[in-house]
Formats: sequence, C-alpha cells, structure tokens
Amino acid sequence: MEHLMIELSKYLMIFLFACYTFTCFHALNGKKSQRRLKRILRKQAKLIFLIHLNAFAVIFAVQKTVNVWIAYVMQAALLGCILIIYKYIYKRASGLVVNNMCMLLAIGFVILYRLHPDKAVRQYEIAVAAVVITMIIPFFIHKLHFLDRLTWLYAVVGIALLAAVAVLGSVSYGAKLSFQVAGIAIQPSEFVKILFVFFTASMFAKSTQFSQVCKATMVAAVHVLVLVVSKDLGAALIFFITYLVMLYVATRNPFYFISGLVSGSAASVLAYQLFRHVRVRVTAWKDPLSVINDEGYQVCQSLFAIGTGGWFGMGLYQGMPNKIPIVEEDFVFAAVSEELGGIFAVCLIMVCASCYLMFLNIAMQMHDQFYKLIALGLGTVYGFQVFLTVGGVTKFIPSTGVTLPLVSYGGSSLLSTFIIFAVIQGLYILREDGEEFDERLDS
Repeated sequence: MEHLMIELSKYLMIFLFACYTFTCFHALNGKKSQRRLKRILRKQAKLIFLIHLNAFAVIFAVQKTVNVWIAYVMQAALLGCILIIYKYIYKRASGLVVNNMCMLLAIGFVILYRLHPDKAVRQYEIAVAAVVITMIIPFFIHKLHFLDRLTWLYAVVGIALLAAVAVLGSVSYGAKLSFQVAGIAIQPSEFVKILFVFFTASMFAKSTQFSQVCKATMVAAVHVLVLVVSKDLGAALIFFITYLVMLYVATRNPFYFISGLVSGSAASVLAYQLFRHVRVRVTAWKDPLSVINDEGYQVCQSLFAIGTGGWFGMGLYQGMPNKIPIVEEDFVFAAVSEELGGIFAVCLIMVCASCYLMFLNIAMQMHDQFYKLIALGLGTVYGFQVFLTVGGVTKFIPSTGVTLPLVSYGGSSLLSTFIIFAVIQGLYILREDGEEFDERLDS
C-alpha cells in the first residue's frame, strides 16, 4: 500500500508541477488583463500547497511520526504568510516572483526533510528569519532615493568582508568560505555579491567614460582577487560574469566584453595551474569514471542518481541520494532528479528560468539607469548561479561548489536569495508606480 501511494504521488507531483511551470510562462505574457493574471496567480498558489501537501503525505507514510505533520503545518504557514504579506502589504508586488519564490522554497523544504529532517528544520528557522529581515526591503527600495550615492561604501564594506574571510575564515572543501559569529557560520560572499551589484550599478549610472570603467574594473578585480586568494573560485566566477554583463550593457562596447572573456579564459588556465582543488574538479569533470574511487566519486554518484531516476523518478524514499557527498548543498538537484524525476527537474529549471526572465523584464522597463543595472546584475547573479549548480551536477561543466538558490541547504545562501528577491520586488513596485524617474529627478 505504501509503495502504491509513493508511485501515485510521484506522478501527481509531476503533473501538478508541470501545470505550475506552464502557468509561469503563461503569466509572463504581458497582454493579459489584470483579472486574468490574478486568476492565474491564484491557481499557482493552490498548486504550491497541493504539491507540498502531497509530498508530506508520502513522508508521513514512510516516517509515521507526528513531527512530520508539525513540520508540514509550520512550513505551510510560512508559505501562506509570504503570500499574504505580499498580497496585502505590497499590493503592487509581482505575484509571479512571489509564487516562484514560494514554490522553490517548498521544493527545498520537501527534499531537505526527506534527506535530513534536522537540517530541514534548521532551514525553516532560517527562512522565518529571512522573511522577517527582508520584508522591509521593498519599502526601503521604494522610499530611499540616495542609494546610488553610496558607491564607495558598497565597495569598502564588500572588500572588507571578503578580506576578513581570507584572513580569519575556516577552510571548507579546499576553500575559505565562512567564519563563525556567535556560533553561526556566515558566508559573506553571498551578501557581498549584492553589494557588488549596487557598487557596479552606481558607478556606471554616473558615467561610462573610459576613466570610470577603469576605476570600476580595478575595484571589481580586487573583489575577484580576494576571492581567489580565499580559493572561493565559484563565487569569483559569479562576480566576474556579473561585472562583465553589467559592463557590456552599460557601455554597449563589445571590446570590453571580448577583452573580459579573453582575460577570464586566461585566468581560468592560471587557476588550473595554481590550485590543486581546481585540477581535481576538472579531472572529475573530464572523466569521472576513471577516478570514481577518488576525485570523481561525487560526480559519478550524481550521474548515477540522475540516470536511475529517469523521466519519472523513483519516488520519495525509493532512491539513494544520500550516497552523494554533501547532497543537500551542492548536489541537491541530483536528489530531486533521482526521486522526483527528470520531468520534475526540467520543470524546476524552467521555473528558475522564468524568475530570470522576470528579472530581465523588470530591468528593461526601468527608466533609471541605476535601477535598471541593479535588476540586471541581480538577475545575472541568480541566473548564473543556477547555471553553475545544474551544470556541475549534470557534468556539463566542472563543479564549482555553489548552491541552488532557495532549494539547497545553507543559511547564508537562503538569506541572500531572499534579499535579492526583495530588492527585485522593490524595483517592480517602483516600476508599477511609475514614479522612480520623477522622484529621483526631484531628489
């Protein structure tokens, strides 16, 4: 009976998530009336709770403890609070962005509770704190009109935090990623990437002259070099690509973009020569089976999991995702693929893509260059991080050790992603009010 329930549940979840994914792109069509759009968003909200309930019904059938339903109620209450807050406090917020955030968060809760219930509870606690902290951000973005004047503050604070990690940080998987504050591990690069976007947007909003580009490039290079010294090459790559995209869009100069790609390629070769853990990851990417007992073990287990799951998955608790080292962080996409199936995993990627497209849509429709570049930069950070995670898990690119936003376990990653979504909501509200250009002129 239990096995039958798991089988039926996985097909139902795939169907519901496919419906949700379809509505994401259906809602992106700007020709719809507000009434029709609200109907689509309500349907999405129902699908979120149905998928979440379906998954926890299976988890209860397997674990048979009342703690499962306690966790479910608390998680569902949090998701409901997020939807209600954005509906009634920020009435002009993007319903699609809110729904996608809740859907990705719900999937993260489900897969983490299946893998490690204790870590799922910890993730829930961090999510509650993140909601409380970030709910005020759209208001600040909407009301504060001097953010573009804090250019060098963004740079100094960001570099100082990264330098603190390089000096005081603890080594994890060959890199200095975090340090302890009151017993809590904090990964500053997750937050500095947001400050970095604000710095770059502020610089290029003022001017795109060659001298200004040189100043911005030097500061960006310092950020990247400090990360390289810390051996946090995944974050360094995100910073580099984000800066390159923002530079090209701001200046429209292909020379800068081509020069950046050439210099980035040269830096990658140099990193391969200098850092052993980079060579290890490249070796695991090129031929993981030849080093399956050593460097390639994690990648091989990930590929086995994805292949075993096929299109429809094994069903919750029917796979062996815990065989993948640190599966709940860097390789959570493989766990999703194994137990929920390839179709579900593709839909997950498509939902992330719809978030990215929404970010770009907001960027294109902002009048003010500063806000436009912020939306573009944060969208690039989010989209490229998803690409790095999924690409590393599927052996499309070497693994970079970054998390899948809102789905993977990790407090700093979760909070920083909430901040990114909150800033985007603030920009969207500005756009909807149609006042950001006039107010900034007056200020």
